Amino acid sequence: TASDLPDSLGHIRAEIEKAVPHGRTDNGGKNDRGGWGNSDAMPAYHVSAWNALDARYQRIIDKHPKAKGYNHWSHMGTLGTGNHFIEVCLDELDRVWVMLHSGSRGPGNRIGSYFIEAAKREMERYFIGDYLPDRDLAYLVENTEIFDDYVQAVHWAQDYALANRRAMMDATVHVLRRHLPAFALTEMAVNCHHNYVEKENHFGANVWVTRKGAVRARQGDLGIIPGSMGTGSFIVRGKGNADSFCSCSHGAGRTMSRTAAKKKITLEQHAAAMAGIEARLDADVLDESPAAYKDISTVMAAQADLVEVVHRLRQIINIKG
Repeated sequence: TASDLPDSLGHIRAEIEKAVPHGRTDNGGKNDRGGWGNSDAMPAYHVSAWNALDARYQRIIDKHPKAKGYNHWSHMGTLGTGNHFIEVCLDELDRVWVMLHSGSRGPGNRIGSYFIEAAKREMERYFIGDYLPDRDLAYLVENTEIFDDYVQAVHWAQDYALANRRAMMDATVHVLRRHLPAFALTEMAVNCHHNYVEKENHFGANVWVTRKGAVRARQGDLGIIPGSMGTGSFIVRGKGNADSFCSCSHGAGRTMSRTAAKKKITLEQHAAAMAGIEARLDADVLDESPAAYKDISTVMAAQADLVEVVHRLRQIINIKG
């Protein structure tokens, strides 16, 4: 609980930042601080997690070589940039939680980019391209070979994202064990994909559902809805609202672009918004400052018919890429 924590949390944040590569330098090249420079630097758990996925990845890449990312294994157990984060939080009873948000990193990004271009080529092959309102609305046709290959690849990327989060959680918990009194983990771990695709049954039909900025909220599903790096987050339970395809939001959503946030939000305003939270206060995170996001309480009120609140978390440590 909160009473077991030291008064100063700076050293814990620093140790988590050492244990989990984050950010991006060297234009994502071999000296990128956001990846493992070589396999010898990776913890054994991370190596094992990658090895469990490698054979499936090779089958995908053998068939679609241009879908290969050059930083595939080196991003296992890494945070990334943007709105990705690791946080130590307290709930309404002052119990300690660890929460993080990241995805399929470099290999997932490359898979997505490759199949988007493949979809555009398919539109030309089917003579559909000229009829689309926008070229970015290109799609893959179900029951074709390229569609099946994409589904195989995207499911691999979702499994990679899950393994990536588990590796970072493992590393973070190891840091906490070194710096905090002995503790036990509860049996409840909330995990949910966002920005993903899944085949589900809705309104009597089997359909492909893409949740962009959303998570699944079937009856009883536990989910995570972050606010911002300074306004806390919610653990929720789905109500199974059919009209939303059993979905809810994945976060507060932005009120201004990253460029606008860096122009409008001052370092002094950012520091004031982050008072009491051990976090970065430099100019490079101004685009993630709380003022760049919608009010999370308003967002939660707007989806009261989709989820019920189980816990409200407030962060005391925040790590950004």
